[in-house]
Amino acid sequence: MNRRQLLASTLAAPAWVGPAALRSSSAPQAEASPSREYYELRFYHLRRGPQTKLMDDFLETAAIPAWNRLGISPVGVFRVTVGPQNPSLYVLLPSKSLETLVLPGTRLAASGEMAKASAFWDAPAPSPAYIRQESSLMMAFETFPRLEVPAGAAEKRPRIFELRTYESHSEKAHLKKIERLKQGEISIFRRPGLRDGFFGDSLIGPRLPNLTYMLVFDDLAARDKAWSAFVADPEWKKLSTAPGYTDGEIVSNITNLLLSPAPYSQI
Repeated sequence: MNRRQLLASTLAAPAWVGPAALRSSSAPQAEASPSREYYELRFYHLRRGPQTKLMDDFLETAAIPAWNRLGISPVGVFRVTVGPQNPSLYVLLPSKSLETLVLPGTRLAASGEMAKASAFWDAPAPSPAYIRQESSLMMAFETFPRLEVPAGAAEKRPRIFELRTYESHSEKAHLKKIERLKQGEISIFRRPGLRDGFFGDSLIGPRLPNLTYMLVFDDLAARDKAWSAFVADPEWKKLSTAPGYTDGEIVSNITNLLLSPAPYSQI
C-alpha cells in the first residue's frame, strides 16, 4: 500500500480519531454528506526565468484538464500579489470526494493530458519546473459546504483574492474561532461586500490547528472599502469582543495574502 492509499484508508476509516475528528461530531458527518467539499491547497515555490512558463503551460494544458476529468473542478491558480516568496503559485483543488484528492497520482500519470507534459516531467535538475511544493488538505465548513465561483470568472473579469489563514494555540481555541465564524462573522461579511470563496478547516498541513478562507474583490479599492465597513459594523464589534471569542483568546497568528488569478484559472 502506497502513502496516498494509506492516507485515504485512514481518513475514511470510522475508527480514525485524529485532531479533526476530535474537534466535533461534524467530521464523520462530512463523509456522509455529498454536498460538503474537500480542498487541497498547493503552494509551489518557483524560480525566476523561463521555468515559470513551463509551470504555467503544464497547469493550463495538462494538469487542469486531467483534474477536471477526474471531478476536481473548478481549479483555481493564483499568483501572489502581496506576500513573501515570489515567484510562487497557489493551486486550489476542490472535490466532493476525498479519495479523488488523495489518490490522483497514478490516474493522472496515465492520462492523455499528462502525456503531453514531457517538458514538465523531464525538466533537468538545473532548470526545474518548480523548487518545492507544499500542500494542505481541508474540509469545508458545514455552513459553507461548497466553493463559490466569483461572478465574471468565466469572462476573466478583473478580480483579486484575499487568502487568510488563522492559527490557534489549541484545538479548543480553534473550535471557538470556527464557532465565531459560523455564529455571525460570515453573515456580517456579506453586508459590506466581502464576497466569500471558500471556508476550510485544515485536516493535514503545516502549523495546525488552523483554518483558511478566501474572499474575492473587484479591485483593491473595493477591498479597502468593504473591510472598513466590516470593522465598523456594530454586530461585528459586539461579536469580536464577546468573552471567549476575542482574537487574543482564540487566534495566535494570521497569515494574509493578496492573490491575482492566472489567466487560465477557473476561479
